[in-house]
Amino acid sequence: MALVVAAGLSRAIVLAADDPAALARFYGALLNVEPQPGLSSTHWRVPWPAGGWLEVYAPSRSRPQPRQPGRLALCLQRKADGSGAHAVLNDWITAALALSASLEDPPRQESFGAEAWLLDPEDNGLLLLVLP
Repeated sequence: MALVVAAGLSRAIVLAADDPAALARFYGALLNVEPQPGLSSTHWRVPWPAGGWLEVYAPSRSRPQPRQPGRLALCLQRKADGSGAHAVLNDWITAALALSASLEDPPRQESFGAEAWLLDPEDNGLLLLVLP
């Protein structure tokens, strides 16, 4: 079954943030893309490499969205290059940590690739996955 996106519609992932501009810069740097201002001063858009957008916004004060732990996380993926999956993953982790992420679990090899679990600067779950 194919996913069909109707004309005029866009695919998006929405992420609430205390500081939307900073979180958009974080994901823009990890994805090597340029974040764009959104529909208001508290809304930013990050182009998603596979198409669509990561929409980062500050919730309305009349409808707050407190930070909460959960099982939902963003998964960013890259393919291994000649240096190997672990080298690519370790470089990516280093970049994320320099951008104020924190490492939740050390990197590990799984049957599907090398992965590491982090928290982004606003404590959202983030899985970095390097495919073979």
